[in-house]
Formats: sequence, C-alpha cells, structure tokens
Amino acid sequence: MSYAVIQTGGKQYKVKSGEILKIEKLADPKPEKKLEFKEILAYGDDKIIEVGTPTVAGAKVEAELIKNGKNRTILIFKKRRRHNSRRKNGHRQEFSMIRINKIFSKDGKVLAAAEKKVESVKKKVVTAKKEKK
Repeated sequence: MSYAVIQTGGKQYKVKSGEILKIEKLADPKPEKKLEFKEILAYGDDKIIEVGTPTVAGAKVEAELIKNGKNRTILIFKKRRRHNSRRKNGHRQEFSMIRINKIFSKDGKVLAAAEKKVESVKKKVVTAKKEKK
C-alpha cells in the first residue's frame, strides 16, 4: 500500500489513495475540482521509501475537492472570579474535505490510484401480507 506525506495549511498529512481527509480550508470554492499538492515530504510503500530534503522534486499528489465547510462551534469562556467579569466567544474553523485520487513518484509514474466507485441502485420489492382472523 503506497502512501505519501504532504504538507498543506501548515500541517503534514500521511495520505493513501482513496482516502478522504479534512484539511485546512483551501481557496478553491468549487467542489468536484481537481487539486495538486506538490509539497511532498516523503512517499513510499512497505518496502522502500523516498524522503525529500525538504521536499521530493517532481513528486505530486492529485486530489479532488469534495466540499468546503465549517466545524462545530468551540466556545471560549473566560471568567475572572469576584470581579463580575466574564467574556464568551465562539469560533468555527473552516475546512476543506478532499479525496486523494493518485500518488505520483518523482519520475512521473503512478504509485497508487484510487478505485472509482460505481454506485449501483438496488430496488427492494416489498410485499404486504394480510392476516385474516
């Protein structure tokens, strides 16, 4: 199973193909848009690993933006006892949800690609039985 370590939003993430991540908000407002992460710190699999100094030149990760949103509200409450002083504040951190599609090596070869999901619709037949008493 191939993986890569990417850097985005000041944080580092270990990603695999087909994985869905919540990362810091990206500037792209349109969902279903293709993204490329070129700041790859390392990539590899169970046997070998390629580590960059600090990044691996030529390696990239291709992803798809699923949605932009906000997390739950975090309340910040500060109180100074015996002073009748209190302050209440809230914060909702914005995030982007992405799906990792492909991981490319520094040579441009595809190390891992996500399988495309084909959703099949199954219809259930419901039969009603009447009971006679």
